[in-house]
Amino acid sequence: MILVTGGTGLVGSHLLFDLCKSGKKVRALKRATSNIDNVKKVFSYYSKNAAILIENIEWVTADLSDYFSLLDAMDGVTEVYHCAALVSFDKKDEAEMININVAGTCNMVNAALEKGLRKFCHVSSIATFGSTLNNTPITEDLFWKPSPKNSNYAISKYAAECEVWRASEEGLNVIIVNPSLIIGPGNWNQSSSNLFNTAFQGMKYYTNGANGFIDVRDVSALMIALMGSEIINQRFILNSENRTYKYFFDLMLLEFNKPKLKYKVNKLICNFAWRLEKLRSIFTGLKPLVTKETMNSALQIKTFSNDKIKKAFQLYKFTTIEQSIKDSCQLYLKDKNNKIKN
Repeated sequence: MILVTGGTGLVGSHLLFDLCKSGKKVRALKRATSNIDNVKKVFSYYSKNAAILIENIEWVTADLSDYFSLLDAMDGVTEVYHCAALVSFDKKDEAEMININVAGTCNMVNAALEKGLRKFCHVSSIATFGSTLNNTPITEDLFWKPSPKNSNYAISKYAAECEVWRASEEGLNVIIVNPSLIIGPGNWNQSSSNLFNTAFQGMKYYTNGANGFIDVRDVSALMIALMGSEIINQRFILNSENRTYKYFFDLMLLEFNKPKLKYKVNKLICNFAWRLEKLRSIFTGLKPLVTKETMNSALQIKTFSNDKIKKAFQLYKFTTIEQSIKDSCQLYLKDKNNKIKN
C-alpha cells in the first residue's frame, strides 16, 4: 500500500493518477474540508476511464498536526509520498506555513519511523537552495545560506528538509526531490496553475528574472522512478529547462492569442508595486496580488542543473517547456469553454 499526502494538489493529483494507472494500491490523505473534485478533473484530462481509476483510491481523513491520525493512516503502508505543503508568500500565513510544512513533516517522518516504512519521498522545492556566483547552475551540492532574501516559504521548506534528513539518520530510507517551477493543469486558481489565469487575462510587464521549469508529469514520473530504485538518502533537483520569465509568459500569451509582454520593469518599480499592494491589502482586507517576496523572486536570475537526475535515469526524456505550456493552455481553454456552456 502506498500513502500520498497532498493528493488534491497539483503534484499529488498527477501522482495519484500515475499510481492508479499502474495498478498500485493507493491510500490518500485528505482533510475534512478537502474537495476531491480537482482530482477527478485531473484524472479526466488523461483517461476516458477516470471514474473507474479514481475508485482505486482509498481516501482517509487525517491531519498533519494529528500524529495519531497519521499513525492510523500508515497501517499496512510500505511507501509514502509526502506532497502536502502550504505555499504562500504572504507574511500573514507564516505561522500556518511553519505548522503545516515543518511540524507536519516532522509528524509524518516520525510516524513513518514508528511504522518501519520501506521508503519515504518528500517533495521539497528549489527555494531551499542558495544562490551561486555569476549565475552558474545550482546543483544539489549547494546548501542553504541564511539571507534576508529568503522567503518564509523557503525557510519552512528548508526546515522540513532538515526533519527528513534527521529521520534518515534514525533509520528511515528517504528521497527528497526539489522541483523547479512546476507547469501543469489542475485547479486554475491555485499554486503555479494560477499563472495560466494571469496570462489569459493579458499581461504587459515583465522583469529580467529567470528560473527553472518542469512539467508536472515529469515530476510525478521521476518521483515514482526514484522510489522504485535502490537510491536512498539523496536529494534531486527536478528541472527540465532554465528560461526567463519573459520567455515563459510569452509562450502562454501566444497560445492564448494575446499580445506579447512589452514593458520591462526594474527593481524600483517592483518595490513600489509591492508596497502599493500592501497598502491596498491593509485597507481592503484582501490578499495582496504581489508581495515583497514575490517581487524579489521575479527579479532574481537563477539556473538549475539537472545533471544528477539525468545521470540516475539516462534514458528519461523531459517534456519540453513549449509542449508543456501548449498542453496546459489547451486544457485551460477547454475548461473555460465548458464552464461557459454550463
